[in-house]
Amino acid sequence: MKIVGFEQNQQLRLGVVEGDQVIDLQAVDPKIPADLGDVLARSGGDLKAIADVAKGAPASARVPLAGIQYALPVANPGKIVCLGLNYLEHAKEGGHQKPTAPSIFMRCTTSLVPHQQPIIRPLASETLDYECELLIVIGKKAKHLTMQNAYSCIAGYSCFNDGSIRQFQRRTAQWDMGKNFDKTGGFGPWFVSADELPEGAIGLKIETRLNGQVLQSDNTANMIFPVAETLVDLTQAMTLMPGDVVVMGTPSGVGHARKPPLWMKDGDTCEIEIEGIGILSNPIKDEKKA
Repeated sequence: MKIVGFEQNQQLRLGVVEGDQVIDLQAVDPKIPADLGDVLARSGGDLKAIADVAKGAPASARVPLAGIQYALPVANPGKIVCLGLNYLEHAKEGGHQKPTAPSIFMRCTTSLVPHQQPIIRPLASETLDYECELLIVIGKKAKHLTMQNAYSCIAGYSCFNDGSIRQFQRRTAQWDMGKNFDKTGGFGPWFVSADELPEGAIGLKIETRLNGQVLQSDNTANMIFPVAETLVDLTQAMTLMPGDVVVMGTPSGVGHARKPPLWMKDGDTCEIEIEGIGILSNPIKDEKKA
């Protein structure tokens, strides 16, 4: 099942994608939350009720997919946990050794932007880089996971563009400043439930295209720390909650490692495609002076 966040009359909505249409869940049942995170929290990660509502939806609840204004697949994730250096060739191109443990940093919600909305190159720096990444949406509360039950907390997946301001990322040993400029992290186009993809989303082609040129192309099978291992490691420390997201790191081919470096600029379009999920597309715009 594909679930999409969108806006209608300046109100947040949640929909199920069927072909070239979206079933507006709030038009069928106004009591359904408009944030997927709230839906997951209420249901314990079970999306069967949503599927049942979609099956019984009248024609009046259907809108063209092509006409919607996309919102984030999870409107307000409680935590945005990200991995760095999770593909060996990417670690090498940045001058790093193969990591012996996951490199963890956090993003904030103001850094996120949905499908088709602009990623903003800030006034502070031109060093806006792209990073295609697999994103996990957590469906139910998880702590002290094991390799035997790690997948049980996953509701589904999406695409992420971990847009990074490299100049600020590298000012100190902590990466968070460069990873949290406003509207630099693309998230979408929608959520795909875990049952539609291989367990752990293993073996999916992942790619970045900038203005149609392929700059990153790899496979999720090549992660150093795959999904299950990552979730086991994270939940030693933190409780993952419904609607939290975990972003799984990027392959090689990023702009800062190229000679000369290649930065995203005003007028560009960046596409992130993951096999079985879809294409996240964002235009690039310069930040306007206040």
